[in-house]
This record gives sequence, C-alpha cells and structure tokens, in this order.
Amino acid sequence: VQLQASGGGLVQPGGSLRLSCIASGFAFYNHAIAWFRQAPGKEREWVSCISSIEDSTYYADSVKGRFTISRDNAKNTGHLQMDNLRPEDTANYYCASTLGTCTYFPQDMNYWGKGTQVTVSS
Repeated sequence: VQLQASGGGLVQPGGSLRLSCIASGFAFYNHAIAWFRQAPGKEREWVSCISSIEDSTYYADSVKGRFTISRDNAKNTGHLQMDNLRPEDTANYYCASTLGTCTYFPQDMNYWGKGTQVTVSS
C-alpha cells in the first residue's frame, strides 16, 4: 500500500500549485482521499477531503474558495489545486485515505503518504 504526494514547491503569494496523490495497493475507488498539512511547531491540520460516494467535497474554512480537490479513479490519483496561495499556507502537505466517507480526524485515516513541502513566500 502506498500513497505518494508530489507537486509542492516554492511559490509567491497569489500563486498556484497543484498537488497530486498517487495511490497503489488498495481499492482507491472506494476510499475517501483527504489532504492534511502541518507547519513547523503546529499540529496537523485537516485541509480538504473528497469522498468515494458521489465525489462529495469538503474544505476547511481557511482554504474554501481557493483550493479545489478532485480525483481520477481510473488513474488512482487525487489532486489538490491550490490558487491564491498565502504565506500562511506554508506547510508540509500530506494525502491520506479512509474507507468510504470523509472524516476530519487523522486517527481515522487508514493510509498516509509522505508529505510534499509547500512554501509561499516573496
């Protein structure tokens, strides 16, 4: 079982990045895919989730209207499009999965990928 996140980098405020999460070794289609982030010295924070049921999407208030989560079951891949990035979005971003519907809690996730660093700075 593997989740591999990629797409992070350094971007100026107002810029965009698209994160990808490639899954293998489990039934991607019936798992919700979530993104969390963790900044230095802070707790891991839930960012967004897309369920396996009707592809329902959910966002933290801090990213609503700026981030868009999506999935492609044929490619076992999830994406997080991040627009209008702010310095406070700087963090290590992790993708994770859980069976069925979305949850906000890290302890409910079955699988985790390694993080990809996003730095927003001028």
